[in-house]
Amino acid sequence: MLLASFLGLFLGLALLVVLTMRGVNIIISAVSCAVIVTICSGLPFWETMLGNYMEGFTGFFISWFPPILLGAIFGQLMDDSGAARTIARKSRDWFGEKRAIAAVVGASAIMTYGGVSVFVVGFSVYPIAYELFKSANLPHRFIPGAMVFGSISFTMTSPGSPEVQNLIPTEYFNTTAMAGGWIGLFCSVTILLLGAYCLKLMVARAVRSGEHFDPPQPGQHRCDSEKHDAIPALAALAPLLVLVGGFNGLSSGMEMSAVEALLTSMAASLALGFLLFHRHLAQRSKILGLGAENALMATTNTCAVVGFGAVASHTLAFQSIVGTLTDLPGMEYAGLAMAITVIAGVTGSASGGLGIALPILAPAYQAMGLDNGAMHRIASLASGGLDSLPHNGYVVTTIRAVCKETHQRAYPTIFVVSVLVPTLVLVMAVVLYTVA
Repeated sequence: MLLASFLGLFLGLALLVVLTMRGVNIIISAVSCAVIVTICSGLPFWETMLGNYMEGFTGFFISWFPPILLGAIFGQLMDDSGAARTIARKSRDWFGEKRAIAAVVGASAIMTYGGVSVFVVGFSVYPIAYELFKSANLPHRFIPGAMVFGSISFTMTSPGSPEVQNLIPTEYFNTTAMAGGWIGLFCSVTILLLGAYCLKLMVARAVRSGEHFDPPQPGQHRCDSEKHDAIPALAALAPLLVLVGGFNGLSSGMEMSAVEALLTSMAASLALGFLLFHRHLAQRSKILGLGAENALMATTNTCAVVGFGAVASHTLAFQSIVGTLTDLPGMEYAGLAMAITVIAGVTGSASGGLGIALPILAPAYQAMGLDNGAMHRIASLASGGLDSLPHNGYVVTTIRAVCKETHQRAYPTIFVVSVLVPTLVLVMAVVLYTVA
């Protein structure tokens, strides 16, 4: 039975990766693969699919749909008002056209750390990235890597970030978004510096070999500077500053949970955004509707994967793997890191990996007397490594839908800056927290 459970688990995971890579709807893929795991593991079919799967699905939805909804509406407001594009242009002015890579990374990081959805960041930054890379004559295939690096490598797992990958651990370890101390800050800075160096090195090597700006569909994408009236930089940044400052202030200085603080600060930012940008919003209801649709789609897709993980977590194979990792003598933090990063990798979702792993692993590791702040930061960092494999939803969207590139041309860069570098830093974090 254990062998069949292992075969079913790995078959289901492999099929989930293949179907996702081929563009099959993630909900259909997750349900189908959950059925395979259920049958091969000898679990009671209806009890597992209607019970365990749906409990995982609805549990994640109940916990995280409210902040994701407000975040999606907030991001839609920033996009439609032109504020997001103003921030991108301001990054270009700060870094200069000769530093096109730094400008793209900076614009993506500012908006992501401000709570804007990574999907909104992608569509907002790309027109500016296109013009910057064209002016500097840099290979177009590096644009997805620069955008992904700026939006999901260090920003979503950094202390103080309002992204869900930094919030989910607060629910299980009773911590704040700033958990992890100086080690957490040091790790985030290390990812930034090391990833930026690798990105710069890869682009320079490509240029020396004769590569130049070569978009797959020349002339199709242009920076649409006439779409919106100019938004003052301070006005564009104000809602982000209120969101980041309010979130961290409320969650640290008041007795508010991370979700409550995020909802409060997002609501304030949303209200401020409407006040600042009202002259650009002729159809406010349309913006609210688009934000709600985006939030529903993003949450539902993640819930489908979490449901698959809930089924997998009840198999003998999964329990055997978790037991092996939690019993590593003297390597408790390493076991936690490996479990989360592997689960995030096979599901292709950082938030989905956390949603699957922490309900099971957090109580076990807390019983060992480990530091909650250290576990929070390790869990967050671990979710942001192998999650960026080719089947990750944001990676696929950025490469194919936004940049019109191919995985063959663009993904090697993403692998280095968003998989290899964060994973190396995760190892460093485990060592530092173990000896601290």
